[in-house]
Amino acid sequence: MDMFYIPALASFSGSASGTLASIVTGWVTQRRKDRVRHSLRATCQREQLYTTFIEEASRLYADALMSDKSEISKLVDLFALVGRMKILSSDEVIEAAEKAGRLIVETYLSPNRSFADLPELLGGMDPFREFSDACRRELQAADRR
Repeated sequence: MDMFYIPALASFSGSASGTLASIVTGWVTQRRKDRVRHSLRATCQREQLYTTFIEEASRLYADALMSDKSEISKLVDLFALVGRMKILSSDEVIEAAEKAGRLIVETYLSPNRSFADLPELLGGMDPFREFSDACRRELQAADRR
């Protein structure tokens, strides 16, 4: 082998390894960014789902307190949200959501409350506290990852 080829091969291999390192670093950085972006999107999706569930459950719970005319169609949206949670959420959140749904159904079946009973009802209970706590724990755990 001619001595003139050794420096040429050394410079070529140095250039190739530098280029390869640059490509690998860029690929790893992009994967990390994609993973963070996906995680943020999933967290936002869950937050929106939980907010919608709380709004719908609160509306139905208030209706159940004041009315005994329950229509299955009113409950469909609520249980559709629970179904979506079964895809995205932890078992703890799903269990709390199902418990909130059962509370609403039981409230429809119980005697109506008057407006005068409202302070008594609201004073000692938060019907969706368990659900809210489970959601907060799940979202905080997702933030730590």
